Amino acid sequence: MTSRRRLLLSCLLALLCAIGLLSAYQWFQGRYIRPFSQQPTLFAGDILQLPAELAGPGPIRLVHFWDPACPCNVGNQQHLVELLARFAPQGVAFYSLQKPGSRGQLPSTLAGLKALAGVPGAEQLPASPAVAIWDRQGRLAYFGPYSEGATCSSSNSFIEPVLEALVSGRAVNATHTLALGCYCPWNPTGIKQ
Repeated sequence: MTSRRRLLLSCLLALLCAIGLLSAYQWFQGRYIRPFSQQPTLFAGDILQLPAELAGPGPIRLVHFWDPACPCNVGNQQHLVELLARFAPQGVAFYSLQKPGSRGQLPSTLAGLKALAGVPGAEQLPASPAVAIWDRQGRLAYFGPYSEGATCSSSNSFIEPVLEALVSGRAVNATHTLALGCYCPWNPTGIKQ
C-alpha cells in the first residue's frame, strides 16, 4: 500500500507540475508573443506637426512614439540607444511621446530623449512603436516604423539611411510607409488605419 501511495503522490505531483508549466507558458505567450497580422500597417504622416515650441528651422528632430504596454517596444529600445549615441553628437535632437493615458517610463538608457506633452496629429497614429523625423527646416522627412519584422537593428532599420541623408544635407521625403511587423494599436479604438 505504501508504494501505491508513493506512486499516486508522484503522479499527482507530476500532474500539478505539468499544469503549472502549461499555465506559465500560456501566460508568457499571451503577454510577450504576438502573432504578426498578415495585414500591413500604413503609416501616413500628413497630419503630423512639430509642437509650436519646436517648429521651424532648427536641428534635425526625431520623435519616438511609444506605448509602455506594447511588448513590441522591447525590440527597438537597444537600437534607439545606438541611434542616440551615434546621431545626438551630430546635432540630432531626440524626443519621445508616450501614448496618451498610458503609464510607464523608458529605460534609463534612453534618458537622452526629451519627453513631449503632445505632437499635433499624433492622436491619429495607426500604431507604435513609430518614429517621425523632421529636417533642419522643420519639414517632416520620415514617418513610419523603425523597421519591418519582429525586431529592429541597424541591419534592417529604415532610420539610419534617413538620418545619414539629413545629416549630410540631402533632402528626404518618406512620410508614407507600408510595413508588416510587431506593432501595437495607438488610437483608442485599436483599429489600424
